[in-house]
Amino acid sequence: MSHVLFALPALAETIQSLTDKITLDSQILTEQFYYWTVVVMWLIHVGFMSYEAGAARRKNVMSTAIKNILTIAVVTPTFLYFGWWIYGCMETGVIPQGPDSLQGGLQFCASTYPWSANMAPNLTDHISAVFWGAFLLFSWTTGSIMSGAIIERARVSAYLVLTVLLGSVVWILDAAWGWSAGGWLTTGFGFHDSIASAVVHGVAGAFTLGVLFQIGPRIGKYDRAGLARTFKPHNLHLTLMGLMLIFTGFYGFYAACLVVTSTSFPGWLNIYLSPTTLGSIFFAITVGFAGGFTGGYFASKGDPFWTLSGGLAGVISVSAGADVYSPSLDYLISMFGGGTAVFVGNFIERKMRVDDAVGAVAVHGYSGFWGIIAVGLFASGYPTGVNNVPSSMGGQLMGLMTFLPLGFFGGYIPALILRKAGLLRVPLEVELEGLDIAEFETDFYPEFERPSEPIILPNGDEVDAAPVLLEAYNQVRRE
Repeated sequence: MSHVLFALPALAETIQSLTDKITLDSQILTEQFYYWTVVVMWLIHVGFMSYEAGAARRKNVMSTAIKNILTIAVVTPTFLYFGWWIYGCMETGVIPQGPDSLQGGLQFCASTYPWSANMAPNLTDHISAVFWGAFLLFSWTTGSIMSGAIIERARVSAYLVLTVLLGSVVWILDAAWGWSAGGWLTTGFGFHDSIASAVVHGVAGAFTLGVLFQIGPRIGKYDRAGLARTFKPHNLHLTLMGLMLIFTGFYGFYAACLVVTSTSFPGWLNIYLSPTTLGSIFFAITVGFAGGFTGGYFASKGDPFWTLSGGLAGVISVSAGADVYSPSLDYLISMFGGGTAVFVGNFIERKMRVDDAVGAVAVHGYSGFWGIIAVGLFASGYPTGVNNVPSSMGGQLMGLMTFLPLGFFGGYIPALILRKAGLLRVPLEVELEGLDIAEFETDFYPEFERPSEPIILPNGDEVDAAPVLLEAYNQVRRE
């Protein structure tokens, strides 16, 4: 008996040592997982830069590309100094919680202060830095969504102000409310948006619409009767390649939205800490792209741009319920989302006369909000969060009524202030000549003769843009 009692402390020490090793192994696995999802997500921003640069006219290519690079330059420090703190400390509203507020049993708010020990190299913390990094890249994405819509007319300085507001304030505030285990929409209404249909894309699309209302259309976009002309992209192949890079990066985006729990069943949780699997979101993203391509292709009658954009709209449509949908449901929801995004984009351009250069409001905004409504239609009753609050159409509509005005007025009001101050849009003469010459004083295609710029009239005829743009310029000056 004495031998057994003597051996118990040693046995307990051995068990504790093994437990510590398993815990450390799990933490290292988690750290590696998020690290590599961030690396893959960089392709999203390579894609956005290529996508927008290809969609721009030749005279605006470099100014369009540089905005995507400067997005990283301004959103990264602002997200470090106050964006992450907003996510950690404003789950219950716009009034910050104290540093001792709890989320899922952890003092999460205190760990998001920029001077926190978690926000620096820390040998005892294998999660904070890489988890922050994943959210940072989500923030870049929101800015890039807006960037493409307002190309060829926005001042770089105005864009950078707006992208800081969107990337480090507006979207992360809605994430605190509805994309966290302790958010008031989650705990009070069972709001469910597991891979951020509305939280990232919908809100960014609404913000973009608010900015577009203030910045106005490009010179010559609409004729005197209000009919839309079409500016031809200088390199559609580059645009399509950019979209494909975005699609590749989405696999990292989806994966980064999960929580790794490698030592407990089933090994994965969604952002609300409800169980799921990595395989479930793989089904959603892959089948979602397929359904979106199908819907976009048929709705646009084979238009290359809208076929690929339909794929993006499709995967955004299924993102909200990606953790619970069956593949067949993924396909139907995404096909509907990809197809209807084409009609919404044409309605915005032709009926609302809003000049969204890349269809961002339809592809991201409309599809993002359709995604959360789809959860209300097809996944009501599914328990969300650690308190197992059932999802419902009412909860999803509450999210819609919260995020839509937050995004729209979040963009509309600062853009209005910038416009009133004369800081939102480049001068008419600069827009006519091209932003590259004005900003960089050089032609980035010096080895090629500058060709005449084409424009497609509302009746489908392609003509030289110069006289059309000059007439539109003089009309704007007179007005």
